[in-house]
Amino acid sequence: MKLLVIGGVAAGTKAAAKFKRENRAAQVTLLSKSEDISYAGCGLPYYVGGAIEDRSELIVNTPQKFQALTGVEVLTRREAVKVHPQKKQVEAKNLATGETELYEYDSLVIATGASPVVPPVEGINLPGVFQVRTPEDAVSMRDYLDANNVKKAVVVGGGFIGLEMAENLLAKGISPTVVEFTSQVMPGVLDPEMAAYVKKHLQSAGVRVLTGTKAEAVLGEGKVEAVRTSGGNLPCSAVVFSVGVRPNTKFLEDSGIAMEHGVIMVDERLRTNVADIYAAGDCAMVKNRLTGKPQWSPMGSSANLEGRTLAQALAGEDKTYPGVLGTAVCKLPGLNCGKTGLTEQAAKDAGYDVETALMVTDDKAHYYPDSSFFIIKLIADRNTRTLLGVQVLGPGAVDKLVDLGVLGISANLKLSDFENLDLAYAPPFSTAIHPFVQAVYVLENKLDGVMTSMTPAQYAAGAADGYTVLDVNPQPAIRGAKYIDLASVNGPIEGIGKDEKLLLVCAKGKRAYFLQNRLKNFGYTNTVVLEGSTFFNDVRVKSQGAAVPPEEVTRVKGLGFLWDKRTPDCFNGRVITRNGKITADEMRAITEAAEQFGSGEVAMTSRLTMEIQHVPFDNIEPLREYLQAAGLETGGTGSKVRPVVSCKGTTCQYGLIDTFALSEEIHERFFHGYAGVKLPHKFKIAVGGCPNNCVKPDLNDLGVIGQKVPEIDFDKCRGCKVCQVENACPINVPVIKDSKVVIDDTACNHCGRCVGKCPFKAVEGFTSGYRIYIGGRWGKKVAHGRYLDKVFTDKDEVLDVIEKAILLFREQGVTGERFADTIARLGFENVQEQLLSDDLLSRKQENLSAQKHMKGGATC
Repeated sequence: MKLLVIGGVAAGTKAAAKFKRENRAAQVTLLSKSEDISYAGCGLPYYVGGAIEDRSELIVNTPQKFQALTGVEVLTRREAVKVHPQKKQVEAKNLATGETELYEYDSLVIATGASPVVPPVEGINLPGVFQVRTPEDAVSMRDYLDANNVKKAVVVGGGFIGLEMAENLLAKGISPTVVEFTSQVMPGVLDPEMAAYVKKHLQSAGVRVLTGTKAEAVLGEGKVEAVRTSGGNLPCSAVVFSVGVRPNTKFLEDSGIAMEHGVIMVDERLRTNVADIYAAGDCAMVKNRLTGKPQWSPMGSSANLEGRTLAQALAGEDKTYPGVLGTAVCKLPGLNCGKTGLTEQAAKDAGYDVETALMVTDDKAHYYPDSSFFIIKLIADRNTRTLLGVQVLGPGAVDKLVDLGVLGISANLKLSDFENLDLAYAPPFSTAIHPFVQAVYVLENKLDGVMTSMTPAQYAAGAADGYTVLDVNPQPAIRGAKYIDLASVNGPIEGIGKDEKLLLVCAKGKRAYFLQNRLKNFGYTNTVVLEGSTFFNDVRVKSQGAAVPPEEVTRVKGLGFLWDKRTPDCFNGRVITRNGKITADEMRAITEAAEQFGSGEVAMTSRLTMEIQHVPFDNIEPLREYLQAAGLETGGTGSKVRPVVSCKGTTCQYGLIDTFALSEEIHERFFHGYAGVKLPHKFKIAVGGCPNNCVKPDLNDLGVIGQKVPEIDFDKCRGCKVCQVENACPINVPVIKDSKVVIDDTACNHCGRCVGKCPFKAVEGFTSGYRIYIGGRWGKKVAHGRYLDKVFTDKDEVLDVIEKAILLFREQGVTGERFADTIARLGFENVQEQLLSDDLLSRKQENLSAQKHMKGGATC
């Protein structure tokens, strides 16, 4: 038998290898358009971000290795251009020679995959525009990012691949903006309220997300400079288009093979409508396992499964492919996302009587280090109580919950079948009652009428209007709500009618449910629990002028909003300017935001942030969303790396270095890159262009000052009585000694003003560099920093020293002390020795993963 396989990535290689194992006598030939086969397409974003270091790690099998391992004949650089079903031949172009070749088959497997959609956008072919589908795409993109020192990038498309690209760009120190045409990220994958949580998280992690925005053109002269969108221009140096894929099936148009929008229609045995022709992978339309309707699911996982099943069916086994559930999982910065089955809307569209429940729970024993959360949404059929869909968010192993959902849906399990599953438990891995089972209990309680609840989607749509909000937290936490001490509720609550509409809210939902249970017992008829409570929902009670709970004051302070103590509910919001430099568009956005959400006044802080005055508490989130849409952020508070300040640098007559460029690089690498790193206290960085110290780098925890170290050519020095080098020095360091000018390097501040002043060119040469001060501070206590002995000439070395200083402060600092205190305690020489070696960097991951300084000393 001759089996011909077209396509050499997932489905094609799997089908060819498995069939050859099933039938060693068969002649199996695989045609690949690319030189590579069997590469890890799903790993490409992680190569761009640097998590995968070497291109070779992306190649699962080379053609030679695969051929030797399986016995399949592999022919690369062969592009199929036509299929002749009557002759059982495939016409292919040899891309190496340009010649046309014919290949005969008894059975043909089409596994040509899919390619990125290239939208008809002006500027799409500019250098710096990428689609990432092959290893070559990823290699060229990473090389471009490095070679061009890209700091800002735009990702067009907010699906899984687009968001993975954004995460990896962020990990690479590049500030990403995601532009998504639809109203939410992950359209068709997550329900809107889950997508809204993802968007909010991404923005807090440093990924700007613009939904409902169309990318209209890529702008630039000879390279990418900006993206024009329906909301305005986005300056950037690179663009990634991830707006979907289309099947590689154009060569089949006259073959008689049935297709829908270019996707090959197949049955359960992966057969097309043409005899002896099969299809699998990203070019094939299978069915949805739940609904039985056709579904295109271009995923590497299902492609492999389809390829294997197809090979078994070709070998005569009674095998069928049951279909897909749209299962997917995605790693985002600080948050993982997974789903399987139908979304709520898709389930309704499919005719199910849908009920959902959303809950927040611990991902492992709450007392175990690194324990965190899961947000779980279950979708079920109300009548049959079968599971229809699962969506999970959390920093940990969301995949294991999704996989439980896959198993339950595939086995047609009812919710009750999950109740007593003997699932694995130990504190480092799970909770005593598995998180998935907890979510099932919540949904069952809802279906049984034991719990009456409101979903986050209903709450966002205004379903809580007219309800009195009861705060069931351990301490008052919801401004304007009536606080209820759960433990003291042993009868009717004074002042609350038994028929009054009550929305019960706590942190995650559990205490609210407990209160509902008690109130029902005492005759209350209209209580509703808010699913996900304040952890998931932005709960607002209309109560202008009401005092803000201390917990909320602390929370919004972490967002850059400091309480104006003259008022009960107003705050001053700090807008980060990166280094004191903003564009005219950004300035307009700030002033408009001040008028719309604050008092209309803006103040400049000593750290060069702009502070919008008198923002009511209820306006904080709308203000932040407004600023984020303009590419701005609030913050600059807390025990962590603070926004960088700098002077004008080379735009000043004395400037020796480009302080704007350096400070922006420091800002991205350490203010953003270390945003989640807790320190003993605040850590301030300043960059000065020269030793004039206008921005006081020596009064910051760490300061960088531009240097211009003069070099004397003694052969040209004439020892003039009136030395122009001597006269040019503002601090009188040069002196004539033994008929030659001498500059004491220990006294010289390297301002460079003496360079070029000698008429005989004795001081023309110089070395540009940087001096680093550590341990400065000002405020209640003042300390002048001391500079390291070395004058640095390499910017990357300066950046490394800054990182080592932050790591040293985190590792060896005592919670509550400033960096100056740490240096004084450890000794300057000890600290300097550590900063000039690389031991701190070698311990970086261990240092950053440690649970330290959970409540630092910074109060503002």
